[in-house]
Amino acid sequence: MSSLVVNTNMSAIQAYNNLDATDTAMSTAISRLSSGLQIQTAADNPAGYVTSEALSFQSTGYQQAMSNAQDTTAMVQTATGALNQITSILQTMDQLAVASANSATNDSTSLQANEQEFSALQSQINQIANSTSYGTTQLLNSNQTFTVQVGAFAQNGATAAGGNAYQQIAFSISAVTTGALALNTTSVSVANAASASSAIAAVQSALSLVDTIESSLGATQNELGALVANLTVGNQNLQAAYSGMVDVNMAQEMTTFSTDQILMQTGVAMLAQAQTAPSLILKLI
Repeated sequence: MSSLVVNTNMSAIQAYNNLDATDTAMSTAISRLSSGLQIQTAADNPAGYVTSEALSFQSTGYQQAMSNAQDTTAMVQTATGALNQITSILQTMDQLAVASANSATNDSTSLQANEQEFSALQSQINQIANSTSYGTTQLLNSNQTFTVQVGAFAQNGATAAGGNAYQQIAFSISAVTTGALALNTTSVSVANAASASSAIAAVQSALSLVDTIESSLGATQNELGALVANLTVGNQNLQAAYSGMVDVNMAQEMTTFSTDQILMQTGVAMLAQAQTAPSLILKLI
């Protein structure tokens, strides 16, 4: 009858140890259920915590990269819209130049009217080129190159995790002022048949240049769209991986909690029984 001792009640000690372990497990289950997380601090899972934090900041980087690409797409669309208007103006200018080059039917009055309209259209091109902006950034009045951060890491970052040469893209927008298009009012006119003939070549060359700029921006817009789609899928996968590592399985944890509740109740009852066992010694007296 080894349990019938007074100074050292091993049954009570064992029952207490089991109850303490159950209480710790129950506290952990309550913390997880109340937070929805199985990793809340580094103490819960040091390696898992480091990995989950890396996934978290990469996901945040992806989200911002998507925002960058979408904002840039809006900027490109702004420039493209203005270029469409300039294309329409150039087509009208080409029509005027072709009309004025016909010396057989034109008189000075019709040539003067064409020249006035042609000059007004040149001014419209400058107005559009100098007023088109995205925020405070003017887009069409000078040759510019833009860099877009489309990745979560540093470009060519030798010391940055994941750093490589594919975190940024660059694209250019050329100026479309009359000066840049070689359509200055002082050098191109339709005031007479000879100058109108020269204007035809100048306007058509400008049209070709604007078409090239629009084509390049269209390719950039498609590239940005593909990047957004890829980043969206990548971010979804990152979030799924993060969730699988950090989020608690509520059903499984609730089952554990219910088991701990039962063990807690029985543990308290058994500790009480173990603590009263030495009192049986009184029956021997």
